[in-house]
Amino acid sequence: MSHIVGGSGGTSQRYSRQMCLPQVGAVGQEKLGSTRVAVIGAGGLGAPVLSYLAAAGIGSITVIDADTVDVSNLHRQVIHRTDAVGQPKAVSAVQHLQALNPEVELRAVVDTLTPANALEILGGHDLVLDGTDNFPTRYLASDACEILDLPLVWGSILGFTGQVSLFHGAGGTGVTYRDVHPVPPRPGEVPSCSEAGVLGMLCGVIGSTMAMEAAKHILGVGESLHGRIALYDALAARWTEIPVARDPGRAPVTELEDLTLTCGLPGPTGPATDEVTAEELAGLLASGVRVIDIREHDEVARGMLAAAEHVPMGVLLRGDATGDDPDAGNGTDNDGAAGGAAAGGAAAGGAAGGAHPLQGAVLYCAAGTRSASTQRTLGGRGITVRSLAGGFEGLRDRADDLGLQITTP
Repeated sequence: MSHIVGGSGGTSQRYSRQMCLPQVGAVGQEKLGSTRVAVIGAGGLGAPVLSYLAAAGIGSITVIDADTVDVSNLHRQVIHRTDAVGQPKAVSAVQHLQALNPEVELRAVVDTLTPANALEILGGHDLVLDGTDNFPTRYLASDACEILDLPLVWGSILGFTGQVSLFHGAGGTGVTYRDVHPVPPRPGEVPSCSEAGVLGMLCGVIGSTMAMEAAKHILGVGESLHGRIALYDALAARWTEIPVARDPGRAPVTELEDLTLTCGLPGPTGPATDEVTAEELAGLLASGVRVIDIREHDEVARGMLAAAEHVPMGVLLRGDATGDDPDAGNGTDNDGAAGGAAAGGAAAGGAAGGAHPLQGAVLYCAAGTRSASTQRTLGGRGITVRSLAGGFEGLRDRADDLGLQITTP
């Protein structure tokens, strides 16, 4: 779904201060005004990126985001207002930008970028900026831009650190995200901002830097971050950089790959639609409700609920989400967790009864983010599950008081 507003064109008094710069001037302003930019993500990084690009007079901006505004977003996603909670982020962002600069043509795309639509959505733009927080979309954006031969400004934040670079396949000669990260991480291997935390001010630093890189590229001034990654340490108030180069053995990307089942989930990242509290968990277990730990093997090795099953998120979502672990081997998890046999048995029993084996189950991860995302994905397949609020870390230190037992496989 997309919405298009604004766009009166021309140069106005509003740009006079930046036009005073000899590197900009009337010619540079015309370049900005004739550029078509796509921004993936209207969240923490997207907020400063979108605000500054629109204020600078970029001619056309497409905002791509399938998520909705949640109250927990507001401390860092400053493009959204409290009264926008529950509204699509792309629509909320466009409304803000339209009020900021009605001379810019704005388009809201309320959709998740996928291998099926990425080339169509991003095609026709001159530059793409990726401010997303999940690996499938980062790889997809990079691959699509390589195929379309578009420059891509990329930014990432976590905790008190951030990174910025400009990728461009340049006909098979330039550096892309795959040259920096050739192997996608497994689900849960890298914590999300909701699990590791982030300060909103860091979003402003990195997002503004991304917008500056975009402006420099459009204007053709300064030294680009292509071939370099700028690293920011907020606690030390220090910038450093590392050089990056194209892997000479990597063939150019020619088709798009779906990484949603191998390195995590893109799309809606809001709260779970049906949550279970830690206080309710003991009673649910006693009544026979299926509780599934969807964390990775190395996470579970540090402790899990004794009465829960272990089925990693990626495994749970493969094979129409039956819950069977193809790597478990004769009903035993590789890490010794009791979940392998239990998951297989429950799946078989559920299928015999006609109901989906995951129907009504409670899922938990480290902090509740992955279980909420998995819940939404399964809900789209007609499978109703619940998510444990706060995840395993939210109950670990008070398990005894809650009547729960933690075991180390």
